[in-house]
Amino acid sequence: MDLDELVFHPWVAQGPRQVPTFVRGSGSHVVDTDGRHYLDFSSQLVFANLGHQHPRIVEAIKAQADRLCTLAPSHASDIRGEAARLIVDVAPEGLGHVLFTTSGTEAIEHAVRMARLSTGRPKVLAAYRSYHGSTTTSIHLTGDPRRWASDTGAAGVVHFFGPFTYRSAFGSRTPEEECERALDHLEQVILLEGPSTIAALVLESVTGSSGVIVPPPGYLRGVRDLCTRHGIVYIADEVLVGFGRTGAWFAVDHDGTAPDLLAFAKGVNSGYVPLGGVLVGERIYGAFTEKPYPAGLTYSGNPLACAAAVGAISAMHDEGTVAAAARLGTAILGPGLAKLAAKHPSVGDVRGIGALWTLELVRDRATKEPLVPTGATGLANAPMAAFMKACRHRDLLTLVLGNRVHVAPPLNIDDADAATGLSVLDEALTESDEFAD
Repeated sequence: MDLDELVFHPWVAQGPRQVPTFVRGSGSHVVDTDGRHYLDFSSQLVFANLGHQHPRIVEAIKAQADRLCTLAPSHASDIRGEAARLIVDVAPEGLGHVLFTTSGTEAIEHAVRMARLSTGRPKVLAAYRSYHGSTTTSIHLTGDPRRWASDTGAAGVVHFFGPFTYRSAFGSRTPEEECERALDHLEQVILLEGPSTIAALVLESVTGSSGVIVPPPGYLRGVRDLCTRHGIVYIADEVLVGFGRTGAWFAVDHDGTAPDLLAFAKGVNSGYVPLGGVLVGERIYGAFTEKPYPAGLTYSGNPLACAAAVGAISAMHDEGTVAAAARLGTAILGPGLAKLAAKHPSVGDVRGIGALWTLELVRDRATKEPLVPTGATGLANAPMAAFMKACRHRDLLTLVLGNRVHVAPPLNIDDADAATGLSVLDEALTESDEFAD
């Protein structure tokens, strides 16, 4: 019996799957039951920022397991406090407290709850082309097709268009135009919805799995100004892009701004033990100094998860991981992917920052028609299926969503492995080229 058949798998139709079973990992590689090595060019779901089996994280977990494996959140914990200190030390200015969760989607849920309770307002703004999680509030906030099957239209969420020069909703020709027009549009949405009804604006600082869209310079500062002007809580979703992924500790750092709340997870401890959280600024913290925050989680700040965070963040400081991620983008991934785009007609756009990039595949570069339609399955998804098969045949793990190939290796991948990954993508793109005009 295939034990994998006993598992109910998220995001896919249930039934037999043709996927390898992994049993070991090291650095940028994982190994299946047959001893076959695969290069992890996606950091799993963009969370293994320090790769697999990093010794500092593994040892931190082992040492904590020998002392205390679990503790209710109502008790004080030395390792929980140390994790919070390390996180606050690298956080944007003014975010001085941490609510720990076990995932990014929980972090978003609690950030929104904090905003609504502290403002007394019901509505929350979120962008199209976004992903914020799969629980009730977070899936309603999500602005891509993953929301559709669960959307009741009753969660108090209003969506708006963020900047995206390649597929501009505003007819912009330059990033500067796109920034200005996107901010004008956002202000109109705020005014027409009624600022006094809006508790929060939730925004991925760099759009992650919905397209790897890097906002133009000044956009995040403009969002910060609009939120301040109208008394709206600015929630930065850095679940995917925080802790070095973009070549800065947090993606808001690139625009020199700070939100009121910041949701994180994934890279905080490379996903070795589930951990997420909300960085809380003084405005929100002050609302709950005299009255209790009416929510919590059984495993908030689990000692093993916090130990993993201490090990990971300490290693990132000592190993210069954030600078390495910035170099990876400017010296290797960016130029390498640009060469692939010049060579392969199916590549319509390359965009990214640090160690987070995407190739958007199209049938026609002039019309920008996606290589596969939204929500494609079966024969309609044949071009992307052929591409994924070609990658796996060459022992490369990629993250493919819709018509996009996301490139997000561990931040500490060595140059040789990065070059191997790009070479495999080069070969696999010949499959998608067969479907391009």
